[in-house]
Amino acid sequence: MNQNITKIEVNGKEIYLIGTAHVSHTSRQDVKDCIDEVKPDSICIELDEERFEAFNNPKRWENTDIIEVIKEKKTGYMLANLILSAYQRRIAKKMDVQAGQEMIQGIESAKEIGANLVLVDRNIQTTFKRIYRKHSFFQKLKLISSLVMSIFDDEDISSDDIESLKQSDALDVALKEVSKEYPVVSEVLIHERDQVLAYKIKNAPGNKIVAVLGAAHIPGIKEEIYKTYDIKELESIPAKKPSAKIIGWIIPLAIIAMILSLFSVNSTLGWEQVINWVLWNGSLSALGVLLAWGHPLAIIVAFIAAPITSLNPLLAAGWFAGLAEAFIRKPKVKDFENLLDDVNSIKGFYKNRITHILLVVIFANLFSTLGTMIGGFDVIKNFIQSFL
Repeated sequence: MNQNITKIEVNGKEIYLIGTAHVSHTSRQDVKDCIDEVKPDSICIELDEERFEAFNNPKRWENTDIIEVIKEKKTGYMLANLILSAYQRRIAKKMDVQAGQEMIQGIESAKEIGANLVLVDRNIQTTFKRIYRKHSFFQKLKLISSLVMSIFDDEDISSDDIESLKQSDALDVALKEVSKEYPVVSEVLIHERDQVLAYKIKNAPGNKIVAVLGAAHIPGIKEEIYKTYDIKELESIPAKKPSAKIIGWIIPLAIIAMILSLFSVNSTLGWEQVINWVLWNGSLSALGVLLAWGHPLAIIVAFIAAPITSLNPLLAAGWFAGLAEAFIRKPKVKDFENLLDDVNSIKGFYKNRITHILLVVIFANLFSTLGTMIGGFDVIKNFIQSFL
């Protein structure tokens, strides 16, 4: 049997793990040959429902409602997903292959032989959110920056490099350097997913099972498949700690209380503090939109919204600025058609109206947070000077 295929027995089942590269010429044939030989009851593929839909609907981005993305607070997720999809597509294009051919072969073979098709990966949005929730604010900033820079790295990739992807999939490669600095990324991206994949593979219907997987997961799955896991916990999004929610409200209320107390001492000082709060929050959030080349109306909206949204944990200045940008500069058909190509360069990010809107949202929020920190420090300083 092919050296990229591992056979194991679990609970009386024969399980064949096919280690593939998602952008390799040879992986698709490996999958077809194994399935033709084994004739499994179930074929497991390393996809979730969302990415499976992407294979069935390659032009899914063209149906994206950017306003709904903003309202549902999915701008960060959409941006990360776009970057990673474009990265995998870029590798495939350089090697003149179509990304995910081995997954497509698994889907087609399941139909041909009448096998159960089982999607065994964890929802990608859950994976992203588990990574996001386990980092501090400044770690998140560094993590996002590292990811973006790794995607824009246009270093040439050879055929040998692509074949070496049999040791990891494109997502893992994109985050390889990031994972070294942030162990949690590797824990959630690789180790947790090994557990989820192992659980779903061994619980697939039938006694003969073929699993099509990125080769990086094979060693982990071979170890984890004999263990027991709380699958509900692994597929859940960690809730924010109650203390974090409380602090999220206590800080704004404390700032409001301190500003009001300054009015009791000196109304002029109170008004000065209000103006400073507005200027720090509004100006920095507006600066963020300006750096994203946002429309003047979006800049104004960010300036007005930031001082208010900074005092309400349920709101964000970027949402309002992004909606204004989307209203003024509605995405065109060509923006959707060129989306994955434009994501590969900074110029494309700014040129494409969809990613441009996402940048407006993210920059407005990031700079508003910075304004809140500086403005809050200013309030505390004046409060201390006045009462202590």
